[in-house]
Amino acid sequence: MTEADVKNVLSYLTGQRGHMVDLLQKLALIESPSDNAAAIAPLLSTVTFELNECDMSVRHWRGRGSAGTLCARLRKRQKGFPLQLLVGHCDTVWPLGTLRKMPVRRESDALWGPGVFDMKAGLVQMIYALRTVMRLGLRPPADTVAVINSDEEIGSPDSSPLIRRLARCATRAFILEPAFGQGGKLKTGRKASGDFTIVVRGRAAHAGINPEEGASAILEMSYQIQKLFALNNAARGITVNVGTIDGGVRSTVVAPEVRADVDVRVRTRADALEVAAAIRGLKPINPDTTIEISGGIDQWPMEPNARNQSLWLQAQQLGRRLGLELDQAVVGGSSDGNTTSRYTATLDGLGAVGDGAHAEHEHAVVSRMVERCALLVLLLMAPLDARSPAMQQKQATTLSGADT
Repeated sequence: MTEADVKNVLSYLTGQRGHMVDLLQKLALIESPSDNAAAIAPLLSTVTFELNECDMSVRHWRGRGSAGTLCARLRKRQKGFPLQLLVGHCDTVWPLGTLRKMPVRRESDALWGPGVFDMKAGLVQMIYALRTVMRLGLRPPADTVAVINSDEEIGSPDSSPLIRRLARCATRAFILEPAFGQGGKLKTGRKASGDFTIVVRGRAAHAGINPEEGASAILEMSYQIQKLFALNNAARGITVNVGTIDGGVRSTVVAPEVRADVDVRVRTRADALEVAAAIRGLKPINPDTTIEISGGIDQWPMEPNARNQSLWLQAQQLGRRLGLELDQAVVGGSSDGNTTSRYTATLDGLGAVGDGAHAEHEHAVVSRMVERCALLVLLLMAPLDARSPAMQQKQATTLSGADT
């Protein structure tokens, strides 16, 4: 893009700032908890309308346990043209009725409310980036496909197959999750995450009359919990947390069974495999007890590998054209970027600057939305990396299986 093009992008988006805030308020006023498909339906309809206004056709992939996933593509596209992916989610962690205690409100340079930061502002920036490309008659080097799911906050069980299929075909993926910190850092790495359930079974007995005939599942679990916490390694970024414990009958009974839920976060695939093997290899101390282990690694890591770093460096250079000095971060939480990163160059954290994800002080900084949106436009227009697998195979790759 020429300097004149960049100025036109900034000028257009500056003029749209008020409309962007209005749309964000509109989306925030539609409560959208992951587990309530009926509540999310109006939000999906609103987003569909906005994407249609960007000259995109939208298909609604029905979910089995969620409200489903929107997949949008340009109405006019070239067969065999490379593909680039935009990914965001419209669900939030907030239950219905949250607006009564956390009303959507504008204060100074911030818009407050449930889901504003994570990640409805990112959806607005995605929509207006697409609108800018259309209104200014820009022609990106790849057809843009936008995926907006309604189950990201619960691990994307319905939408992951579609995201994987598209990521395999894409030359790059941009994730509109919130930025990291007030400086607006982009996310070039995310930890792997896993959930394990451990059930210890012992033998019940009367705690006062014949406790020696019992085998306490709670005592055995206490030994196993110490083994689990010993797996933590701050230097390697490994966190293993026993978050809940449930079991026993009453204080007068030697506990016959107890269950623990374990969260795992690691930086690399190798560490994920190592920690998972250690958990699955737990053995009882008391031979009269047994251990049953289920679960595993749900999301593999988004690692700051060469292709992701190449995309980050491109974003850093483009940011300077907008007067931005961008930085990068590796974070503990997972996103759909963990999925796309397995197959294509991925850059995450392109959404809103603000604070309070999953917290009562959730807000987005309004004045930063224009610059973040402009950055996304420049990324969509940036030259493709000829070394990417998708580019090398574009003549042989068919998108019919992922077509909308």
